This record gives sequence, C-alpha cells and structure tokens, in this order.
Amino acid sequence: MTIRRPPWRRIILGLAVGLSLFQLWQSTTGTLSATLGRPIHLAWVVVLTFLAKPSWTGEGPAPRWSPWLDAALALAALYCGWVIVGFDYRGVDHILYGLTTHDLIAGLVFVILLFEATRRAVGWVMVAVGLVFLLYAGLGDLLPDVIANRGFTLERILRFQIFTGAGLFGTPLGIAAGTVFIFVLFGAFLEVTGAGRFFIDLAFAAAGRFRGGPAKASVIASAAMGSISGSAIANTVTTGALTIPMMKKLGYRPEQAGGIEAAASTGGQIMPPIMGAGAFIMADFTNTPYREIVALSIAPAILYFGCTLLFVHLMALKLGLRGMKNPPPVRRTLRAGVHFLLPLGLVVALLLLNYSPPLVGAVGCLAVVLTGMARKGTRVGWRTILEGLRAGAVLALPISLACATAGIVVGVIGQTGIGLQFTESVVQAAGGLLWLALIFIAVAALVLGMGLPVTAAYIVISVMAAPALEGLGLSLLVAHMIIFWLSQTSNVTPPIALAAFAGAGVAGSAPMRTATQAVKLSLGFFIVPAMMAYSALILVDGTSVTAFVFAIVCTVALISAAAYAIEGFAVAACSAAERALFALAGALILVPNEPARVAGVLLGAAVFALHARNARNSRRRREAPQAR
Repeated sequence: MTIRRPPWRRIILGLAVGLSLFQLWQSTTGTLSATLGRPIHLAWVVVLTFLAKPSWTGEGPAPRWSPWLDAALALAALYCGWVIVGFDYRGVDHILYGLTTHDLIAGLVFVILLFEATRRAVGWVMVAVGLVFLLYAGLGDLLPDVIANRGFTLERILRFQIFTGAGLFGTPLGIAAGTVFIFVLFGAFLEVTGAGRFFIDLAFAAAGRFRGGPAKASVIASAAMGSISGSAIANTVTTGALTIPMMKKLGYRPEQAGGIEAAASTGGQIMPPIMGAGAFIMADFTNTPYREIVALSIAPAILYFGCTLLFVHLMALKLGLRGMKNPPPVRRTLRAGVHFLLPLGLVVALLLLNYSPPLVGAVGCLAVVLTGMARKGTRVGWRTILEGLRAGAVLALPISLACATAGIVVGVIGQTGIGLQFTESVVQAAGGLLWLALIFIAVAALVLGMGLPVTAAYIVISVMAAPALEGLGLSLLVAHMIIFWLSQTSNVTPPIALAAFAGAGVAGSAPMRTATQAVKLSLGFFIVPAMMAYSALILVDGTSVTAFVFAIVCTVALISAAAYAIEGFAVAACSAAERALFALAGALILVPNEPARVAGVLLGAAVFALHARNARNSRRRREAPQAR
C-alpha cells in the first residue's frame, strides 16, 4: 500500500510550529479572551487537519484533485473562522433579530468542516455522536414525550452552538486549547529531547533485575510516560516498541506482553501528576483546585498499578521467569539523564503551588529544552526544537477536534434539558440502587468509548450521568472520579479495545487474546471505582483518616483475592477450593458493610497463609530427597 506524502509539507510544518508558538504565547500572556482565542485555535486546528490528514488514503498515487480539495476545505475553514472571530458578541441585534445570513452560512459551513476534520482525525463515531445530538435539538418535537424537546430552528441551534460560549467553543474546547495542548506539547518535547527514553531506561534499571523484570519495568515506564502523553494508544506503541520485545524475549507469551503494555499505558491516564487531560477537565467541571484532584488521585492510581504489577508477578511465577541478566545500573542511568527529572519536578511543584496549568506547561516545555542543553550528550538544536513544536501540534489535533465536537453535545444537553431527563431515567431504572446505576454507566462508558477518545467519552458521560450519581448519594467529585475511571475501560475491553489492539500489533499477537489479557491486567479499572462508591477511598471533606486507611486495606485485599482467584496462583498453584475461598473473600469485601468486609479481609489472609504454608511444606518435601 502506497501512502501519499502531503504536497504541503512546508506549509504544514509552518502551521504546526505556528500553532504551538501561538498556544505558548497565549498560555503565558492570556492576552486573548475566550471568544477570540478558542475560535482562532479551532480554525487553526481544522485548517491544519485538512492539510496534514489528506482526503485520499487509498492505494496508489492520489488523484490530482485530492490535494486541491484539501486546500479548498482549508481555505473555507480559514474564512469561516475569520467570520466567527469578527462576530460582535456585545451587540444585541443577533439576540433580537437572529443571525445575519452571512453569519448563519459561515456557522453552518464551519460545523460541516469541523465534522469532516473530526472524521479524518478521530473517526466516524465521534461525528455520528455530534450529528445525532444536533438532529435531536432540531427534531426533538417529533420524538416521544419521554425524550422530546421543543425543537429548535437551525438559526437558534447555530447561534447557541457557535456564537455563545456554551457550545462548540465551550469548556471542553477551552481546556483542550489551553491546558491539554500545552501538556501534549510538553510530552512531545520530552520525547524529542530523549527524556522519554531516559524514563524508560530508569524503569528497567530499577525493576529489571526482579522476577519478570522487563514487564514490571514496562508498567512503571508506561505509568510515567502515559500520564504525560495524554494518549493510551500512542503510549502503547511508542513505549511498547521497546518493552514488548524484551518481555517476549524473557518468556512472556506475545498476547501477555501486548496486554501488559496496553493495561499499563491506559493506566497512565489516571496517574498523577498530569493524568492525561482528565484532571484538568475534572477540576473545571467540579470547580475543584487541580492540586486537590491530583492529591485525591494518588492512592487510587497506586492501587491500580499495584493490581497490574501483581498480575505481572503472578504470570512470571507461573511461567518460571527470572529477571534480566544484565539490567542497566541505576547509578549510571541516573548519571546520564538525572537532569531530565528537573523539568518534571518543576512542573509538579508549580502545579501543587496552584499556578495556572497552561503557564506551568509552557514553563515545563522551556525547562525540558534548557535542561537538555545543560549536558553535552543531550543538547538539542533548532531542528529538534522545531520537531517538538510540530509533533506537539499534530498530536493535539484529534484531542482539540474531539473536544470541540463533544462541546456540541454538551451544548445540546444544556439547550434542550435532556440531561435532567437522563438523570431521572437512570435513577428510576436503577430503582434507587447505586450499584445498578454504576453498571448502567459502566456499559454506557464502554459503548461510547468504542468510538470516542477517552476525554470525549468522559465529557459526554459526566454531563449526563454525574447528576444521577449525585442523586443516589455520591458527592460531585466522587461521581466524576468514578465516571473518569470507567471511561478508560474501552481502551482495553473487547470488542473494540484500541490500546490492546495497538499492543497486539507491536507484539504480533491475536488482537482478541491480547484484549482478554489486557482486561484481566486492568481489573483495577472496575474494582477501584466500586470501592470509590462504597468506601472512603476518596478522601473528601468529612472523611476520617481511619475510614480512608480501612478503605485502602479492603481494596488491597480485594485486588489480591481477585488476582489469586482469577490467575489460580499465589505462592504456588492454587487448588480449586483455594480459588473458591479467595473468590468468596473478594465477594465479602465488595459488600458495603464493615463486618462483612472485615470477615472478607480475614478470610483472604487466612487462606493465603494456609496456602503459603502448604506450598512451603510441599517445596521442602521435594527438596528433601535431593539433599540426601
């Protein structure tokens, strides 16, 4: 298959670098208001998408009309963006008399162009979701009373979606254009300067000598890089290109190696300090300081990766694997790249000091370049800096487009009031039962996540479902945290597990087998949200430290019992009775009742102790004849 190289390479480079520089300027100065900055950003993104992601993707050379079609669409997007940027928001004529024909046509064409750009960069499903919601806003009066709305004219829909701050240019795009873009750029600079490779090498140096070391190093490295990269799929491919072959060489089956990398890379999206794009969006939606979101996420994230590492360890025990024979020395690895820890430490410190996240991200980008310059072996030239600026802009395209389209969904929900109807429907369908509502939301997250990026899926579901969870007794922050975690599951859960499929591509394994392994390794995505809902795992106001510690102990016990029961292995192979008892212990811990949980923890500990003693005695009996 021959893939055509875009004929506009220099223009694309100039636009991408210009977009990154514009966002760095806007992040540090905040000169432009939202009504100017967001339309400029989105128009720039749409223009760049049409040129960087050509219309012709078939085999053979592209038809002559293809690049000119892309150029025409880019020019049309540029013109529509210019019209929108020049709109007089302070005037009252558009409120009293509606949009002018010129503004109406420009708005309509821009929405169509946005959908086409989203199709190219994100996929058809995201377009379909946005289009369905627009049709719902316009044709809602023809629907059954349960979901009906008054039905809005095209002029009112476009006026609300484009010429206010509540729709397409609303909060999701604002976060994507500001904080998320800058941190994607920060991740791109880490990659092009060699800092990303340093973090991977450091993980191998720290964990490589232990049993199943490369797999454990993969989990650690993917947790670090996934938090910054903002994309589980991209992290699976980039980090996995190094870690998956090493895991296979050690003795892990290909589907296990691909599943481990997918589970770890997906977990990076919930790992502080940056958590992909989620923490910034959650902070805005819940009106909670970013540093508080990060602080509350540390314990759940550690529990998730503890779960993944436990499965990796049990796999290594079952396969009889050892560690790396000659892992890189920690001291030498640190000596070669310790300066790359400074930008990350600076970013974390500034975020915790409550500085503006876009400003912190911009400072982080500068710090990466300057620290690279500090050592002769890691100095970068202008070409590397330009490549970082280009890569950051291109990586951010699907995020900005997905958030803009998700903004349409959020706008329709606000304009029509369907969110309140959905909340009432979920509460009624669940019969007041929180666990049933959680199952409904988990299924919705899985279905939406099959075609939507995680960030977009979280935005759509949280706007609809968070009020329902609040109505069932959860705090707003806990409800959003649960939805954000459940939104990650589609990356590893069949039938469309994109991160797992990416891992399968690198590992050369069967996609569905790899996804099955990834689901098992990502069990924390289901256990931890359940414990968030039914315990004090999120230390919000009014939660005692004792209850928080008890919740952590119960979650650790639940993860351990579930892993032993599923894997059929603890210290040694488990008998059928032991697996059943571990499963029973896990079930007791899930019961939202303190005596039942204490009984579950004690049962799990007793079964493990008995299992370990039997395994030790069995090993002594095997070794006794050899000693004689």
